[in-house]
Amino acid sequence: MNTTLTAAIITATLFTSVFLGIRLRRLLPEHHLSADTKDAVKLAMGLVATMSALLLGLLVSSAKGTYDAQRDQVIQMAAKIIFLDRVLALYGPEAMEARTPLRAAVEEAVRRVWPEEKGLRARLVPHLQAGDEVYNAIQGLPARDDTQRSLKVQALTLAMELGQLRSLLLARSVASISKPLLVVVVCWLVVIFFSFSLVAPPNATATLALLVSALSVSGAIFLILELDRPFGGLIQISSEPILKVLSQLGK
Repeated sequence: MNTTLTAAIITATLFTSVFLGIRLRRLLPEHHLSADTKDAVKLAMGLVATMSALLLGLLVSSAKGTYDAQRDQVIQMAAKIIFLDRVLALYGPEAMEARTPLRAAVEEAVRRVWPEEKGLRARLVPHLQAGDEVYNAIQGLPARDDTQRSLKVQALTLAMELGQLRSLLLARSVASISKPLLVVVVCWLVVIFFSFSLVAPPNATATLALLVSALSVSGAIFLILELDRPFGGLIQISSEPILKVLSQLGK
């Protein structure tokens, strides 16, 4: 889903509803614009506005939950990578054969998830060959005493956990925002702005206030959609935790 295009369409739709309401107001008989009628419209729209606010809150909660979960996974991966490297360092010089492919695998993951070239989409599919190479290198380490055997078991466990986190990151990359729910919210917002413009005073100040409100709501939906794309949107998860770890690998 192109968030910029979606937000632009929503903004145009809400603006159109405002101008249609203003245009229709001029065609209505005067008794349809009485104070009692305006009060009734405001009460009805107050109910719709409350329901819209609740649905917007659900969308924000869903998108923020997705963003926070994937950010936490990135931080966990960074912590496990540096811990795995330290375990291999304690294993001894022979573990260098495993530390080298570990660094290469991390560098490859950074290039795939956070591409330097603008316009390229993040590739969350794990590089299976790089991961297998790290695991096989650890599995092939010779264990000469109990300490090395214990460290080898810990290293293999950490490698498996890293693979699980990477797969979980891919599984959670699907959109969490329900399209039908988003469509319903937009429809309710159209009804709200159309009704408010219908009973608003016919002056530039009231019209500007409605347009600014419509733009603000569209901006909120845009941010919700961006939060739902934590590796490809405007509000992107930072690669800094992984890059900091990468600078420490092999030392």
